[in-house]
Amino acid sequence: MSNAHLLKPTFANHMRSNALFYVLLIGGAILMIGPFVWMVSTSLKVPGDQFDRRLIPARITLSNFPTAWELMGFSNLIWNSFKIAALSTIGQVLTCSMGAFVFAIVKFPGREFLFVLLLATLMVPHQMTIIPEFLIFRWLGLYGTAAPLYLPSFLGGAFGVFLLRQYFRTIPIELSEAARLDGASLFDIYWRIYLPLAVPALAALAIFSFMSSWNDLFSALIYLPSDLEKTTLPVGLSLFQKLYQGKWTIMMAAVLISVTPIMIAFFFVQKQFIQGLALTGIK
Repeated sequence: MSNAHLLKPTFANHMRSNALFYVLLIGGAILMIGPFVWMVSTSLKVPGDQFDRRLIPARITLSNFPTAWELMGFSNLIWNSFKIAALSTIGQVLTCSMGAFVFAIVKFPGREFLFVLLLATLMVPHQMTIIPEFLIFRWLGLYGTAAPLYLPSFLGGAFGVFLLRQYFRTIPIELSEAARLDGASLFDIYWRIYLPLAVPALAALAIFSFMSSWNDLFSALIYLPSDLEKTTLPVGLSLFQKLYQGKWTIMMAAVLISVTPIMIAFFFVQKQFIQGLALTGIK
């Protein structure tokens, strides 16, 4: 009886057997959230206390946020970034879901070889393709516009295709076979069966795509002019840092404003995001 009592899975026994694991998790969480806490703390300080090491400011102020908003012209920057990120997200979700459906459901010669070839493109850095891409967009007369920042998203992507293909393969194939027997076309099966069932994976891809486009500084510097009315938020923050170097309270307030849309978007779709990431690894 005593041995059985010792082996009983109580909370105390669980904590003792997994203490090291939880200590590592807590340590990693502190390392990851530390810079964000410091950013919030600095944005709430008065300029004279910006080098104060205390996390809780001695004098708390909200004046840094309207100052940063006025100096940067956040309205244009946020709208430009949101427009580009939204179009990029729509393009990725639409084209990657189509490609993933074909690789997961449609059987044709060379399917596995083409899929491996597509995954191999993940090893090619974007910096290697930027020159031919730039020449193409300049030849099309799109240089200086926002089109080069979202048009490539409508051509699909290896990561998105892989993510959605893994999820589509978890959906029972009997659903598509039954739909084909009822006379449904491939597009009907894709649009009416697979897309509604793949909402968690689509949400995960949408978050990844939106974040990638929202934080894209490299492409915006190449294709867009350094005009705060036409450029994106990352470029605006870069220019702001050079113009107001040393004013960390205002800079941290500007950065906090820039990451707020991402945090809000993740808050609303976090359940689908986590579920999509978890289920894409089943097969």
